[in-house]
Amino acid sequence: MNKPILVTGAAGFIGFHLSDRLSRLGYTVVGIDNLNDYYDVTLKESRLKELSQHSSFKFFKQDICDWENMERLFKDFQFDCVLHLAAQAGVRYSLTNPRAYLKSNMEGFLNVLEACRHYSIKHLIYASSSSVYGANRKMPFSVHQNVDHPISLYAASKKSNELMAHCYSSLFDLPTTGLRFFTVYGPYGRPDMALYLFTKAILEGKSIDVYNEGKMKRDFTYVDDIIESIVRLIPLPPKRNSSWDAMNPDPATSYAPWKVFNIGNNSPVELLRFIEIIENKTGKKAVKNFLPLQDGDVLETYAEVEDLSKLTGFRPNTSPEMGIGKFVDWYRNYYKI
Repeated sequence: MNKPILVTGAAGFIGFHLSDRLSRLGYTVVGIDNLNDYYDVTLKESRLKELSQHSSFKFFKQDICDWENMERLFKDFQFDCVLHLAAQAGVRYSLTNPRAYLKSNMEGFLNVLEACRHYSIKHLIYASSSSVYGANRKMPFSVHQNVDHPISLYAASKKSNELMAHCYSSLFDLPTTGLRFFTVYGPYGRPDMALYLFTKAILEGKSIDVYNEGKMKRDFTYVDDIIESIVRLIPLPPKRNSSWDAMNPDPATSYAPWKVFNIGNNSPVELLRFIEIIENKTGKKAVKNFLPLQDGDVLETYAEVEDLSKLTGFRPNTSPEMGIGKFVDWYRNYYKI
């Protein structure tokens, strides 16, 4: 692909790392972000400052919900591929601010789909989430399982994105790939995520909130593994599955050029062990405030990644010890601690 690639949410955590990697690989990257204040805008600006060092990276402050500007952007740049990461994130925030999710994750995604349709995009890759598994308890979570029981509006919005993408793949032959990310962490991570919150509190000698008394597991996935997976998927747009059986439908694939993948570390870690690693890397003990399970939270996530591995030859493999160590080093350096 010699045309520019669009990255939406380029000032976000994953969008920043993806834009940086693509720029280093020689792609021309156009990044957009509305720089909203869901969390500290200064962190987003710091990411953009890093990206500005790449001459092949161009940034526009723009909202995906603004159709006129989105259409103009697609017309001006004639993208080959779109990497859609812009969204209203956060499970817990969706309990108190539901309309933000319908606006960004539904209306905004519709604008992305419409633009891709009208400007003949060769491959749309978009962020879904492990939260779509909702009430499912069969482990590991497989893309071949049905995901019809979300337990948060955030999860429902991501499941809706997969369904909307399928419609456009079916109706307009638009190749779409949905990526179910599993608890992504790493340098420049989001301040509302557990690793950031725990590291900050531990270094400041403050208590941390530990939900369900720590009796939960997460398939923590280091951001570099997420980026490697995406980069490998870019030149592999999904094709129609000629063996797809309408009498026994496979939720992971379709008669349309549509596919979903899990991207997770394939190795769940208990929350208390996760905290223990942070303690080891910071050299300080955590003061734990044990609380019950929060609404919208699940007890365990565990990604089955065979489809991803089979297609790309890659599976996430960064250990929590290595990944958390890199985050703590970044945090100390960034905040001069």
